Formats: sequence, C-alpha cells, structure tokens
Amino acid sequence: MRLLRPILASALAVALFGPQILSAQKPPALSEEQMIALAKGLKPKTGPILLANGIATLTVPDTFGYLDPAQAHAVLEKLWGNPPGGDSLGMLIPAGFDPLSDESWAVTIRYEDEGYVKDDDAGKINYGDLLKQMQEGAKEANEERVKQGYSPMTLIGWATPPRYDSAAKKFYWAKELQVGQAKDHTLNYNLRILGRRGYLVLNAISGMSQLKTVENATPQILSMVEFNAGHRYADYTPGTDKVAAYGLAGLVAGGIATKLGLFKGIWIFLLGAKKLLVALVVGTVAAAGKLFNKFLGVRERKDVAGEPPPPANPAA
Repeated sequence: MRLLRPILASALAVALFGPQILSAQKPPALSEEQMIALAKGLKPKTGPILLANGIATLTVPDTFGYLDPAQAHAVLEKLWGNPPGGDSLGMLIPAGFDPLSDESWAVTIRYEDEGYVKDDDAGKINYGDLLKQMQEGAKEANEERVKQGYSPMTLIGWATPPRYDSAAKKFYWAKELQVGQAKDHTLNYNLRILGRRGYLVLNAISGMSQLKTVENATPQILSMVEFNAGHRYADYTPGTDKVAAYGLAGLVAGGIATKLGLFKGIWIFLLGAKKLLVALVVGTVAAAGKLFNKFLGVRERKDVAGEPPPPANPAA
C-alpha cells in the first residue's frame, strides 16, 4: 500500500481561521502501521446527522459517510499532517474512502455565524471582474511572500464559475491555484448553504485531477444539507437578526476581507502537510490584539525532499 506522497490538495477556502489552526506545532508522526490502523478504524455514519447544535441536518446516503469532528481531526492532523485546530463539524467522505490513497477526497464542514447574507446582488455580480480583482490581490501578495521565503501563489482562474441557487440558497464555486512552478495545480472547491444567522461552509479536499469527480458529486452533497426549522434563510427576522456585512460577491471573495475593507488584501495561506489544506485566508488573525498583515505560504524546505515544513509561527 502506498502512503500519501506530498501533494497539493485543497480545503477550507475563503475562511477565517482561529489562532489554533495557524499554530506551527506539528502532530506527532505516526508509523506506517499506526496510520494503517487508524485508517482502518474509522467508523463513518450514514443517515441523519445533526450539525451545529441542531441548527442543520446532514442526511447521509449509503454512497457517502460522515466522520464526526474527532475522526475528522484525526484524518486531517494525524494522517494528512496538518496542524491541530479549527472548529470542525465533521467530514463527509465518499463510500470506500481510503485516507492513505493519493486519490482520496473529502468534504470538511464548518459553520460561520456571520449573520444573514443578503443575496440581492445575485444577478448583478460580474464574476469575470471579481476574478480579476482576486487575481490582482493574490499577485500583489507574492512580493511579500517571496521576501519571507515563501513560494509565490497564483490564482489561475475559476475551475468552476460561481453558481447560486436562489431558491435553495445554496452557492458553490471552485478556483484553480498554482504554488510556485508546481505542475500539479491545487483545486479550491467551495460550497455554501445560507441560513438565518450564518452559513454552512463545505470545502472539498482534493487535487485538480479530481475536479470532475467532486463536481459530479456536488449536487448530491448540496442536497444532503438543510437548515432546520427556525434556522432557515426564510426564517430571517428583519430588525432583529444580525445581517452579514457582505453579500454573495463578498462571500466568494472572502467575507471577512470585505467586512474589514481588505478585499484586495486576500491572504493566501498554505499549511505544510502531506494532504495539504489550502485556504485563501482573509480576516483578522489575532496576535496580541493586532491585525496580522503578512501573506503566508509554503516555505521551501531544503533538508527533506518533497515535504515542506509547517509555516513559521505567526505569534497567534
């Protein structure tokens, strides 16, 4: 059995991470035998799964499985080598999932209580212009990235242009990224389900070679997730419920960045891992109460071929 080679894979895109996920601490390395045992010991569930203290339900068919937060963290951290942290609601995996295979893919689940995201800009967004602005933001970041010893990162374009279902209040898009001169590009696949007080964040962890697989599964994945009564988009109470500081365009560009007026300052952060979590991180990363304003990425590693180290500790 082949263990995972160091590859670029995507997840957790356009998200604001807490200080934990930015920690430079690496989980203890497992032996091959321990990794195999952990992978075989995973116990995915099917059927209805309550998420975020019951505000939403994930109904998992036999063609998929659900890993609870503890198991999801075990896969992300112990098997795929990512730093610990993050507010996971679990992970959705396809049937037959083998986390030690290069072809494995999964969908992480989180909830953002940023408020009710107005969708009245749905028909007005020029996604071509939006992409150009995002590309410019990524390009401007690279000078600082290189100065700090990190590889430049290029936003190639849409792997899947944004698509919004106004009736179901479900939104998805995908970006293609390149780190340095890497031949294998990274897939950054994002799904959002809008609710009364926030939105569910589903991000696919996969490589560009799996784009069609993920894309074909997207309609089914979106159909599995629904907010429960009282928490649905239609349950919003004007004048009472919090409204997000951005609409759909801001959600694609990075909601927190738009909220803080940092749209052009999209932060691109790449964690050093075997199955890498890639994110366009936008927002505040607390460091003694001040904004962390550096663009982070993957530092080239000279001593161990093919395995970049974790990013420098941003004093989170």
